[in-house]
Amino acid sequence: MPDKTLALTHGQADLQRAVLNSRRLLKKRALWAAAAAALPVPGLDFAVDAALLSRLIPQISHEFGLSGVQLDRLSPDRREQVQKAVAVVGSLLIGRFLSAELMLTLAAKAGLRLTAGQAARYVPIAGQALSAAMGYAAVRALGEQHIRECVLVRQALPPAPE
Repeated sequence: MPDKTLALTHGQADLQRAVLNSRRLLKKRALWAAAAAALPVPGLDFAVDAALLSRLIPQISHEFGLSGVQLDRLSPDRREQVQKAVAVVGSLLIGRFLSAELMLTLAAKAGLRLTAGQAARYVPIAGQALSAAMGYAAVRALGEQHIRECVLVRQALPPAPE
């Protein structure tokens, strides 16, 4: 199955490197989310997910040159171009301060995990494994979505002036 996000980079080495570096970060954080989801402690997984995502999303944005600090350093014209590209892509996360509430909202968007994952964790071994898998998948999906949005924003930007 072809990698659609990498295909969006159109062979641009800097974007491909940013995707691969971001995925490395994402994999580590998703494993932490899985570990938290496997523990039968109510609410722990959501707190861990929010903490992980509130650190991960800015790190991914930074890989693409789209963190809030990086955007603040741009010229006003270039910053406006980035903001227009972000609006076209529809990202809620690029270049913004990420609150715990926003991260919990994103974690809640993970769908079935809210119901099946919570219930499954109380079934010994198999349920905890299912909950861990769902925790991993949820964080991984949110991270992959953000990586894709970052690529789309970078692709929508005109070349930087030299």
